[in-house]
Amino acid sequence: MSNQKKQSFLGGAAILAFAVVLVKIIGAFYKLPLNNILGAQGKTYFQTAYNIYNVLLTISTAGLPLAISKMTSEAHAQGRDNEKRKIFHTAIWLFFGLGLAGSLLMFFGAAQLAGFMNNDMARLPIQALAPAVFCVCLLACMRGYTQGQGNMKPTAASQVLEALCKLGIGLPLAWYVLKVGMSLDAGAAGAIFGVTIGTVISMLFLIGYLLTHRERTDSLDVPSGSGALMKRILVIGIPITLSNSAMSIINILDTKIVLGQLQNGLHLAEAEASQLYGQYSMAMDMPNMVASFVYPVTMSLIPFAAAAMARKDHAEADRIISSAFRLIAILALPAGVGLSVLSTPIELLVLPMQRDDALAAGPHLRVLGFALIFICIMILTNAILQTYGKERIPIFTVIAGGVTKIVMNYILVGDPRINIHGAPISTLCCYMVIVGLNLFFVRKYSPKKPRYLQLFFKPVVATALMGASAWAVHGFVDRALRGLGVYTANAAGVMAGIGAGVVVYGILVIALRILRADDVRSIPKGETLIKLLHLK
Repeated sequence: MSNQKKQSFLGGAAILAFAVVLVKIIGAFYKLPLNNILGAQGKTYFQTAYNIYNVLLTISTAGLPLAISKMTSEAHAQGRDNEKRKIFHTAIWLFFGLGLAGSLLMFFGAAQLAGFMNNDMARLPIQALAPAVFCVCLLACMRGYTQGQGNMKPTAASQVLEALCKLGIGLPLAWYVLKVGMSLDAGAAGAIFGVTIGTVISMLFLIGYLLTHRERTDSLDVPSGSGALMKRILVIGIPITLSNSAMSIINILDTKIVLGQLQNGLHLAEAEASQLYGQYSMAMDMPNMVASFVYPVTMSLIPFAAAAMARKDHAEADRIISSAFRLIAILALPAGVGLSVLSTPIELLVLPMQRDDALAAGPHLRVLGFALIFICIMILTNAILQTYGKERIPIFTVIAGGVTKIVMNYILVGDPRINIHGAPISTLCCYMVIVGLNLFFVRKYSPKKPRYLQLFFKPVVATALMGASAWAVHGFVDRALRGLGVYTANAAGVMAGIGAGVVVYGILVIALRILRADDVRSIPKGETLIKLLHLK
């Protein structure tokens, strides 16, 4: 790869990475207030619709856009402009059909889907989200086409636009619907309709972009037939779709089983079951948000490992993968333990309008904080196995974890003594199973066997001390400032606890030499960090 192409690739990756971070930040500003507006019961209606949407979305957009991007990239590199345009024209009809079928299924089958999920009140939110499937399918095709030509800006801009519409329309709509006295399911439908509007506006933006940036150059290449192109898109895309669909399908079955066991096993009313599941779902939001910020840092190292493997430079690949493990340990361990030791205070901080739900979500987050650690390690080890050319292994490990989750939820949630508290326990065990299997296979296929104890021992020690300091400082500040009000004292305590944890952990990372110069050299401003922290 020439320097120019490499810079172009890295520049495009940086644009997408920046867009993802921005979208996640906007998403946090959407989700946290939304939980306060809807409460736990309304959150369940929202989440049920979103889980169904995710399955249809993954089936239609997980692998096929990558196939389009790959095929377009190859044609673009060869200067075959007619082939490139034919790929897009063929693919757009495939996505049109998939999107239309998915939207019609969600809209006209909303009552049946809600009934299948043991959540009849989710019908309106499901219908409100139905048009988004069609729009997102067309979006996926257009994004794959522009990315295949090395142009990441339209994708990045459309993602940010979509997130802003979700925030700017969905939140006010949910608030207004409830303010005028409408039901919780209507409020959830209003919130989720913001997602639909966001996809519509984003789709119109990309259509406008493609129409105003049409290539008018003549080309002499003879494109392949539509049938051959369609077959190739499906051959490349279907295996990726199957691997990515596993967790979405497991999540939807998991939701069905938890709500079903709460109602049928414990004989709770649907509204009460929705309240309990919503509290668990609120707690799960925090690990999901934190993981989305943590793992891109380590994922940026994987392309360099793949390049080293391609050169048969196993020593360099091992160095990069060891660095990735250290970074994930340095970032994920304190994030997970921090969420766990400050679980209820954090929930009280972000849910000021739903204090009872915050108190109920706290114990869930205490368990899910540890699950966050395994989620991050899972993401890293999945990428490492793909780097080794073992793409199928993560499919089976995810299925093994998912089956564990479903079985444990059926047993634990159906036990009156455990109730909804079985849901976070089963989630933690799910990711522990996946990570245990992934670590086994990473060690099996690594040219140089990773030393897991050596990689994780010091970060675990530093994290334990960090967690203790964060917990102690929060308790001290919270008690000292109670005269200013319960919420203010808790908020100050959370901020002080986080600050103390960051300082203690930062000192220990340097003092124990957990972070090495090689670990940060490949990230932006890495050399500056090496000099500033005196890394070796």
